[in-house]
Amino acid sequence: MAVIKVPTNFNIEVDFEVPEFYRRLFSLIIDVLIEYFYLRIAGEIYSSISSYSSFDRDSQYNMQAIGLLLLLPVLLYHPVMEITMNGQSFGKKIMGIRVVNEIGGRPGISQFLIRWLLRISDLWIAVLLFIMISNPDFLRDAESTFIILSALAFLITDIVLVVSSKKGQRIGDILAKTILIRTNLKGNIEDTIFIDIADNYVPSYPQIMHLSDKDINAIKSILETARKRGDYSMAESASIKIKNHLNIVSGLSPFDFLDILLKDYNYLSTK
Repeated sequence: MAVIKVPTNFNIEVDFEVPEFYRRLFSLIIDVLIEYFYLRIAGEIYSSISSYSSFDRDSQYNMQAIGLLLLLPVLLYHPVMEITMNGQSFGKKIMGIRVVNEIGGRPGISQFLIRWLLRISDLWIAVLLFIMISNPDFLRDAESTFIILSALAFLITDIVLVVSSKKGQRIGDILAKTILIRTNLKGNIEDTIFIDIADNYVPSYPQIMHLSDKDINAIKSILETARKRGDYSMAESASIKIKNHLNIVSGLSPFDFLDILLKDYNYLSTK
């Protein structure tokens, strides 16, 4: 399995496993099938509503509006899922992969949106699959053939980039500065940086609030990776850099120090 080294904000490289191509492919198939079956249900709903509508102009405009509303869940499927499920759609979750930014943290909303705006291929596949099954005569004219070839061109371009790119990035990932990584059942990197903290918790290092969310994500990634490997030097190196940056004096072990930093951040960021 390919491994990429991701530099964090603290100049410490963290290893991430690049998902095998078959995982991405099956993830895509699962998501396309979800979108397709939704379109089938939406199509039945639309047909049912239209059968009770009159044929005047106002009714036609109303039906167009209803059709657009029914289509919105498919159009917004990926950004909504990835934003609310911490970088995963249903397909990604089933196949154990997740979207992260280039330093291993949670991408920003703008990054998720850029990925979405440039993920044309799978949406086209779901829509075309629905149309071709619903209307077998769709393929008989030149315009339909051109649409299908265009969709396939986008898909093939993404596949070539994923296979040939060192980080397995497609067009949307390159421009959004995101990557796909493997997750595992034990979760070497937790889904979020947030931890349940008792109300009477007393933070030790309020200076932690001077760091950005990306820095906190980097600290968390380093801590989890160092624990997984039993790499004391990685945790120690990160601790020294953070202490110097925030002017903190602490005699705690590197692992305990980083743990407390994350707890302090969680407590102070919610107060």
